[in-house]
Amino acid sequence: MDMVTRMVSERPVVIFSKSSCSMSHTIKSLLLEFGVNPAIYELDEISKGPEIEQALLRLGRSPVVPAVFIGGKFAGGANEIISLHLQRSLQPMLKNAGALWV
Repeated sequence: MDMVTRMVSERPVVIFSKSSCSMSHTIKSLLLEFGVNPAIYELDEISKGPEIEQALLRLGRSPVVPAVFIGGKFAGGANEIISLHLQRSLQPMLKNAGALWV
């Protein structure tokens, strides 16, 4: 858990993903289109992936990916991030976290 906390505090936007997950791809594409430069951790490609996945499960994440953290706080999975976008709340969150400059 401490590892996840440290990782999400290092960048304004952090995405935990799996390279084969289509919803993870969708969320990464959405944030990249905004001009965000997130830290992306592909849990199926990094050595600590299984450990991070277990920590995310302990946080109540199901499904585990995508898990998006904005400003060091858990913002949600795919459904929550898309909902925030449709409600026009996502961009202000990104600006407040320092992930967008315009």
